[in-house]
Amino acid sequence: MLEITSNLENARVPVTVVNLKGEIDSSNYKVFQDRTEEFIANGARFLLLNMKDLEYISSAGLRVIHTLFNNLRDLHKDANDEELRKKMSAGMYKSPFIKVVNLSARVHEAFELSGFHVYSEVHEEVTVQVQPF
Repeated sequence: MLEITSNLENARVPVTVVNLKGEIDSSNYKVFQDRTEEFIANGARFLLLNMKDLEYISSAGLRVIHTLFNNLRDLHKDANDEELRKKMSAGMYKSPFIKVVNLSARVHEAFELSGFHVYSEVHEEVTVQVQPF
């Protein structure tokens, strides 16, 4: 089962904090995808994924996060594809539009094995993470 709540935090820019609870897998990833697309359609441009209560994420959930990354990148146009590839290869790029916080050991391992840590800032606390936006 997956529960998704959100709240708005004010930093330099408004940050939509997406609180995830439960598990994200092939049976419910579409709920996660639809909700995050809804946030963007309603004007969210900076997302913080709070995974404090997320016990598990499958490749389907990771694909949703990757799609979010691409959708936000398209909205902000911060780097062209070639420039982005070079920066990511050199370890010089972290998305300024989507960040993650409070990963459990299991979810953190999935993030690292899939390479998401290359372009996503991962932090321990929501308050610390909202400040860099």
